[in-house]
Amino acid sequence: MMKVLVLGVGAQGSAAARRLDEEPEVKEIVCADYDVKAVESLVAKLKKGRGAQVDAHDLDSIIAAAEGVDLIINGLPLECTENVLDAALAVKAHYQDYAGTISLYNKWLNSEERKAHPEEPDVDDESTLNWYRSLCAMYYVYGPKFEEIGKLCLFGTGSAPGLICAATKKSMRYLDSCETIYNFVWEGAYAKRFQPFWWSPITALTDMSEVAIALKDGKLVNTHSFGDDVVRKFVENDEPIVFREHCHDEPLQYSFNKDTHFKGVKNAYFKYAGAGMDFAKPLYEAGLLSHEEEDFNGMKIVPFDFVLSHIPPAPKYREEIQEIIDEGLALDSGCMVIEAYGKKDGKDILVETHVNAPGFVESFERAGMTGEMYLTGQGGYLFSKLFLDGSFDGMSGVISSDMINQKQVDRYFEYAEKLGITLGTEIKEI
Repeated sequence: MMKVLVLGVGAQGSAAARRLDEEPEVKEIVCADYDVKAVESLVAKLKKGRGAQVDAHDLDSIIAAAEGVDLIINGLPLECTENVLDAALAVKAHYQDYAGTISLYNKWLNSEERKAHPEEPDVDDESTLNWYRSLCAMYYVYGPKFEEIGKLCLFGTGSAPGLICAATKKSMRYLDSCETIYNFVWEGAYAKRFQPFWWSPITALTDMSEVAIALKDGKLVNTHSFGDDVVRKFVENDEPIVFREHCHDEPLQYSFNKDTHFKGVKNAYFKYAGAGMDFAKPLYEAGLLSHEEEDFNGMKIVPFDFVLSHIPPAPKYREEIQEIIDEGLALDSGCMVIEAYGKKDGKDILVETHVNAPGFVESFERAGMTGEMYLTGQGGYLFSKLFLDGSFDGMSGVISSDMINQKQVDRYFEYAEKLGITLGTEIKEI
């Protein structure tokens, strides 16, 4: 029996907590957030839930909530990562993070471990370098610390990164070598009201404001955000969709693991489309996603902060979601597709994998949540399930979601099928 701490009870954390509440292997779920109303609302729906208010910027506050837990699930903003990692080490718990991190670059720059891994991508963008350095800190600084306490730290475990990484990893079994990976995501749920994002607006807009990254010819490079268009007409689309470059975790994670987990892949891209991209593209091009302070009519403003202040939060309460459905959706669709190009038995092969999952309305009917909450929350829960069923027994250190083995991938999607999340894979000679 395991005791679990869910830190952050937004779209991801609340969905996972509800699933964990049904698990016989879970003894207690500590639901923690600074937002007391959100905590109380969630705990009221759980049989095994207990609430706690936590200030994630205070390490001692997290440790107090985490005492005695076996697994900490982090659904908090990225700047809180270091505190939650340190709390997991302090209480000797497994650690699972829905995201990665961008906040550990100073820890890496000041570490002794850096001497053994001096290489860095040849890019000018400082945020890309700091993101790369932060992952180095995860793998090479925190990895040995989690090994020392015999616990596993697993990060990037939502829908993307997370579920899409597991699906991409599964694609590798059909190839002898891999040349190129495309991860495509189309957010095709459009409300009739102004609702550009179905997840945290600050996380979404931060991604939208950053320079994009890709793996090209074996090297991590910056690409033009919202550029390098790729058009696809998948079975999920009534019309061709324009997918664009986007700053996301997958190419970065795959770059670290290209030889050990991805058959020597040379190129990896994350291509994105949908309501959020449609909304953010003109803002980005107009400079309104800049984080630099500027003078406007004698006042100092940060364009990003000003825009963010006008974005509605993602709906997370049942009554909010019901209102949106009652208004009628302009579109209820979407897709997540992996294209993996490589060779098998000397032939050029495309492995095309589609993730099939409930849409907006079906997700609400199944679980009282949005499609984004469902896919990301279930994606995260399924990794938690691997902790609960012993699939990670004997593993310690730090890994990202693309580093789980093929046996764990199969178990993951065996559980996913019971939640209406399945894979469709077609192997094509090209």
